Amino acid sequence: MKPFDIFIAFVSWESSGKYRPVLIIYQQESIVFAFKITTQYESKSDAIRTNCFVINDWQKAGLDSPSYVDTNTILDIPAKVFEGKTEIGRLTTADEHRLIEFISP
Repeated sequence: MKPFDIFIAFVSWESSGKYRPVLIIYQQESIVFAFKITTQYESKSDAIRTNCFVINDWQKAGLDSPSYVDTNTILDIPAKVFEGKTEIGRLTTADEHRLIEFISP
């Protein structure tokens, strides 16, 4: 598992959650840090949309529809969640560079 890989993981919040694509940022021991990937953009508030990065090459990244990286929250997911799982794709180099610029101060 490397930065910019995309996997499916169960992401929980409050009392629920769902399986969704996540973008791996890095792994530290038994925790993987990731961003959620979403197809929902128009329905989000302006504050949330400000921190959503459009994936230009979403098909090359292994995604089924136009998608966005939600950089509002960094998820911390136990690494065991990914055991035996195969990545569904990864960002293209162009999208990697654009994302780094997007999240850099």
